[in-house]
Amino acid sequence: MGLFFKSKNKTGAMPRPVQEDLGVSGNAYGIDLGTSNIKIFNSQTGKIKVAKNMIAIQNRKLLFAYGDAAYEMYEKAPASIKVSRPINYGVIADINNMEQLLQSFLRDEQRGVLRPADFFIAVPTDVTEVERRAFYDLVRDAGVKARRVMGVEKAIADGLGLGIDVKNSQGCMIVDIGFDTTEISILSLGGIVLSKLLKTGGHVFDQAIVTAVRREYNLVIGMKTAEAVRLSSHSQGGRGTTVVYGRDIVTGLPVERILSSEFVEKSLEEHFSGIADQVHVILERTPPELSADIYRHGLFITGGACQEEGLAQKLQEECRLDVNMADAPVNTVAIGLSQVIRKKQYRNLAYTIEGLAE
Repeated sequence: MGLFFKSKNKTGAMPRPVQEDLGVSGNAYGIDLGTSNIKIFNSQTGKIKVAKNMIAIQNRKLLFAYGDAAYEMYEKAPASIKVSRPINYGVIADINNMEQLLQSFLRDEQRGVLRPADFFIAVPTDVTEVERRAFYDLVRDAGVKARRVMGVEKAIADGLGLGIDVKNSQGCMIVDIGFDTTEISILSLGGIVLSKLLKTGGHVFDQAIVTAVRREYNLVIGMKTAEAVRLSSHSQGGRGTTVVYGRDIVTGLPVERILSSEFVEKSLEEHFSGIADQVHVILERTPPELSADIYRHGLFITGGACQEEGLAQKLQEECRLDVNMADAPVNTVAIGLSQVIRKKQYRNLAYTIEGLAE
């Protein structure tokens, strides 16, 4: 997807900001539809629910499991049960299953009884009109009694979640490395100056680990195992080992192998360089006054896959900037949405799109 200056959406119409005095009902939710994990902020409890964004459908029509329970079945289910992610590359790929998922999660949040609520949903910047509209249609058609559905640019929510006052004139650079995508954004004065969406993230990292293990050890492992290896590696700070189980290519028998964190980091190095190169491209196109701000403050990284050992160091070396990692990378967008819901001064960062307002 291309690099662009953010002045209006792809329909040619400017998003309509919400008036600052527009109140939010006592029952409001902030939703970040991540590919791997869905994050839901509940204004009544003040808590953020994090669950696997997966659904298991039996015989093509029966909801069998969802969330973490569905993830446990991933790559293990029989043919009669299909386990899938309704979100691909940051956009809704399966609207019907996503509606079922959202309704199920919200029923859990409201203890089985759905009540009218306001919804603030994080929307990626570099998406088409159809993909952007799908986020609104999802909430309106999911049977969750939506009073109002508002969008917040995902990069803006990231900035708020990182503790940045995105409405001032100080420019900042945010690199959100998720499961399927990496979104690189330059923010200033409550808007997005530059943005680029890359189709790389934790899923690509997992594929790289599967390939490296097959090449080095003649061992076939699943994507779920590769994800566990990756998460274990960055939790150990790049100095531990992980035992994996898979099928030996030569004998066809199940075996175990021990993988070092160094091996995992090396297998991901090429993808780290790719992200660093694209950050460099954005920096080359950044207006000089904003470049000065970014040099002073450094770049900010967030997203579930930003914690990979060696990634921050690669960005620092290639871009010659300080790298600030989010305290809660998985929840940053949801934390930002909570700020929009709770604080009146950020309310006008939420918007609707022409033709979608009720």
